[in-house]
Amino acid sequence: MAVVYLCLGSNMGDRFNVIQSAVNLFSLSDSTNIIRTSALYETEPWGYKNQNWFLNIIIEIKTSLSPEELLGKCQEIENLLGRDRTHEVRWGERAIDIDIIFYDKQIINTEKLTIPHKHMHKRAFVLVPLLELIPDFVHPVSGKSVSALYDELEEVEDVFLYGTRPHV
Repeated sequence: MAVVYLCLGSNMGDRFNVIQSAVNLFSLSDSTNIIRTSALYETEPWGYKNQNWFLNIIIEIKTSLSPEELLGKCQEIENLLGRDRTHEVRWGERAIDIDIIFYDKQIINTEKLTIPHKHMHKRAFVLVPLLELIPDFVHPVSGKSVSALYDELEEVEDVFLYGTRPHV
């Protein structure tokens, strides 16, 4: 089984319950097992700033799914929780966003899927929760640890620890 790190984010509606529902859906799946989660963070939007702040979390899972199958599972969960890609603004508000950050140490670059996530090294909302879980994990493309990537951030959006943690 592969060890995978997913970043979940929500900035529409009841953000906490949407994140909790996504975590629950991964934990109920026969093909994924949640190992642990980071704390939950409230984060400034990245890209398009004129929108609600996000709640973000990293979840570490083990999965029997291939990277492509896991992408399908993530999109299925997004759809179940109200994501509507047809009416979204790029980097705008969304009910839920689930990104595959790392899939073991695999490097995948296809039309549909890029792993490691191509922007993760630029986003504090990804790196801060990853620091909790895997600070010494080495990015398979850059050869730098999560800690080193965080130290090199050029633009750091605000990231605050959120008071409540989802149940696993």
